[in-house]
Amino acid sequence: MDELIIGGQKLTSRFFLGTGKFASKKIMRETIAQSGAQVVTVALRRVDIQQNAENFLNFIPQNVQILANTSGARQADEAVRIARLSQAAGLGNWVKIEVINDSKYLLPDDQETLKATEILASEGFVVLPYVTPDLYTARALVKAGAAAVMPLGALIGSGQGLQTKYLLEILRQEITETPLIVDAGLGAPSQAAAALEMGFDAVLVNTAVSLAADPVEMARAFGLAAQAGRAAYLAGKMPAGNAQASSPLTGFLHNE
Repeated sequence: MDELIIGGQKLTSRFFLGTGKFASKKIMRETIAQSGAQVVTVALRRVDIQQNAENFLNFIPQNVQILANTSGARQADEAVRIARLSQAAGLGNWVKIEVINDSKYLLPDDQETLKATEILASEGFVVLPYVTPDLYTARALVKAGAAAVMPLGALIGSGQGLQTKYLLEILRQEITETPLIVDAGLGAPSQAAAALEMGFDAVLVNTAVSLAADPVEMARAFGLAAQAGRAAYLAGKMPAGNAQASSPLTGFLHNE
């Protein structure tokens, strides 16, 4: 599998995993280990560095890149503050900007996200902003220094799949200089494969794995789906068209 490079780091897995909603930390740890994911998101508010024995970070394998997220931020300045606290707490300089004001649909605030991205990218953070799939926003984020852009596939936690498919296709066609990662809304491995087949560089999944009857197997399935989708993209799909016989329509036996 070809490598994905973000923030100067080479990744072979194109399946990123969230760490929320798992029934226990032990299940979360096993799921990460078996999924093949090399990047996991962590909400700073879940980390208690004073509780060493039950420290959330102790359940994340050491060879995994932590992507701290700013979950809970409602404005740019709150996201910036969370990112700086995360770095000070030892979670590194990778940050997923997540700014949400809307409590009904949980849609990201793109304007506040852009403000936070501009600040944190200028401070040397590896910034991955979570946004709606809007072309103007994506272009502005790239210009601001985003290491990757993470457009949503559907409402977060909904499992509705690629409801924004046509907007995602526009982003993929127009944004070629920065990795694009579909985040939010994926509910099945087939949807992850479809995103990779479209040319997206990776997918990030949380709820569809953590709420599965068997999170470990579901994570493994998502990882395999991401591999299959990427392989299909690189292989080049045939163009869709009218019916064509797969065998020659000549040489039939006739009763004469």
